Amino acid sequence: MPEIRPFRGVRYDLARVGDLSEVVAPPYDVVGPDLQAGLLDRSPHNVIRLELGLDEPGDDEASNRYTRAARLLKDWRREGVLADESNPALYVYHQSFRVEGKEYTRKGFLARVRLEPFGRGKIYPHEETMSGPKADRLKLYEATGFNLSPVFGLYPDPTNHALGAVEAGIRDRTPLTVTDHLGVENRLWPVTEVEALAAVQGLMADKPVFIADGHHRYETAVRYRDDRAASGQLSGPDDPANFCLMMLVSMGDPGLQILPTHRLASGYPGLSTATLAERLAPEFDLEDFGEGPSGCLACWQEMELDGAQNVLGFGTVDDGRWTLARLRSDATMGTLVPEHSDDWRSLGVSILQELVYKKLLADLGTPERIYVHLLDEVTEAVASRSCDLACLVPPAGMEHVEVIASNLEKMPPKSTYFYPKLLTGLVLNPIR
Repeated sequence: MPEIRPFRGVRYDLARVGDLSEVVAPPYDVVGPDLQAGLLDRSPHNVIRLELGLDEPGDDEASNRYTRAARLLKDWRREGVLADESNPALYVYHQSFRVEGKEYTRKGFLARVRLEPFGRGKIYPHEETMSGPKADRLKLYEATGFNLSPVFGLYPDPTNHALGAVEAGIRDRTPLTVTDHLGVENRLWPVTEVEALAAVQGLMADKPVFIADGHHRYETAVRYRDDRAASGQLSGPDDPANFCLMMLVSMGDPGLQILPTHRLASGYPGLSTATLAERLAPEFDLEDFGEGPSGCLACWQEMELDGAQNVLGFGTVDDGRWTLARLRSDATMGTLVPEHSDDWRSLGVSILQELVYKKLLADLGTPERIYVHLLDEVTEAVASRSCDLACLVPPAGMEHVEVIASNLEKMPPKSTYFYPKLLTGLVLNPIR
C-alpha cells in the first residue's frame, strides 16, 4: 500500500524574501512565456528560476538552465534564502478560489509518498504522458536533487478522517498565506506533532492513490529512483529518492473541482451547422440551441442539466450556431475501440476523439486543437473566429477517474483539469 512520510522540507525564509507571493509560481506546465517573464521580473529569488529557467545562447551540456538552477539552489541555501525545517513535518494546504461565480476551498496535505511503478502497487495514473516533458524533468531532478513541484494525488476517504487527523495539528495556528496571480488564496501550515503524524500515517496505510495532476513528474521520480538504484547510489529503503513530494486530497473533499476541457478546433474551414448535422446525424440526435453567446450558454446549461457523458455541444464558427448532439448508441464506439473498456468508451472526450474527429469528420482533415475551460473563453474564440469548430465537452467525474485508473487504463489526453493548480515554492523536497 502507498506509504506516506513526514519530511524535513526546504522553505523560503520570509525574513530574507519578504512577501511569499513574490517568490512562488504555478507549475512549469502552465507557465507560458509572458507569465514566465513576469515571474522572473517579480523577484531575483522567484522559484521559476529553478523550476523553468531561460535557455541562453551558448548553452551546452556543462552550462544550461538545469545547471544554473542547481547552482542557484545551492547559493540560496547557503545564503539562507532557503532554509531546512528543524523537524519532519506534513503540511496542511488549503486553496480558496472562485469558479463560474461559486466559491470553493480545497483541502489536503503535502507529504512524501513512497514511489511505486504504475501497475505494481496502489498508485494509479489516469492520463497518458509524453516523453519530452519527462526528459526535461529528469534533467532538472538530476541537476538539483529536488522535487520543486508536488504531484497531485487523490485517495478515497468519504468522511475525510485522514485530513481531520492531520488538521488536528494546526488548531489555533496562523498559516502562511499567499494569493497567486489568478486570485487563489493559498494557505500552508506545517504539522510536526508526533501524535498527528502517526494518526494520519495509519489512516492512509490502506488507501489507494490516484494521480490527478503531475503524471510526468511522478514517472520521472520513478525513473530517477531506478537510475540511482542501478548505479548503486541508493543508501537503502529510506533514501529520499524512494519518495516524491505529493499533495493528497480526499475524493470526497467538497472543494475538489474538475473543470471541463473544451476543444477549439481549427482545420474545418467553412464548416456550417448544416454540414455538421449531416455528418453527425448517423450517430447522434441533434437539437439546435440558437446562435452567439446565448446559444452557447443554453447549450451548456442543457448539458449540465443532463449530466451524461454522451452529450456534446458544437458551435460552428462559420454561421455562429450551436448544436447539442446526444449519442444514440454505444455500438459504434465498441467497434471503433474494442480494446478499451465500456467506461473508457463512454467518456465524452473519448466519443469526441474517436467517433467525431477520427470517423465522422475524418475526411475534412485533422484538426488542430486549443484547450480551454471556461465558457467565456469559448465564446470569445467563436466571436474572434480564431477556430472553425468549438466543442463543449462534459467534465469527467471522480467516479470516472477512479474506475478507469483502477482498470489500469488511461484516459485520452486533456480529459481532466483539476483547478486550481498547486503552487510551486511553498515547500521543496530534497531527493538526495
